[in-house]
Amino acid sequence: MAGLLCFRPGLPARLCYRPRRHTGRKGERRSLSETDYIRLLDGAHQLLKAPLIVVWDRLSTHTSKTMQALVAEREWLTVILLPGYAPELNPVEGLWAHIKRSLANLAARTLSELETLLRRRLKALQYRHTILGGFLAGTGLALDRPN
Repeated sequence: MAGLLCFRPGLPARLCYRPRRHTGRKGERRSLSETDYIRLLDGAHQLLKAPLIVVWDRLSTHTSKTMQALVAEREWLTVILLPGYAPELNPVEGLWAHIKRSLANLAARTLSELETLLRRRLKALQYRHTILGGFLAGTGLALDRPN
């Protein structure tokens, strides 16, 4: 699952996400690819109808040459990398922790059941702008530009 929290001064926070199902088949990719991430960003750009400044952790997929080439093709996209290991500065980490707590003591019988439940939880969060804003507040970062 990849998630993107979108913040803009004066507007409610937005949540965009993309799941990727891994069924365990031989040769199947277990993680999201550069193409999966860029599709998420393209979707966010279409939804928000605005240029994006993405603040990313240093996941190898985010920093690969392939991703750099995909980012360079999009003039509306600017990428800023977080320091080496700084989950406390990443508001999406708070989102995932919140979702994981909501799934505690869950015993899904199938992968489809788990995926459906996860999508419902994320969909419900999309309309809880104060909680989404709280994930940014939890980082201590601000959207204000320095003078």
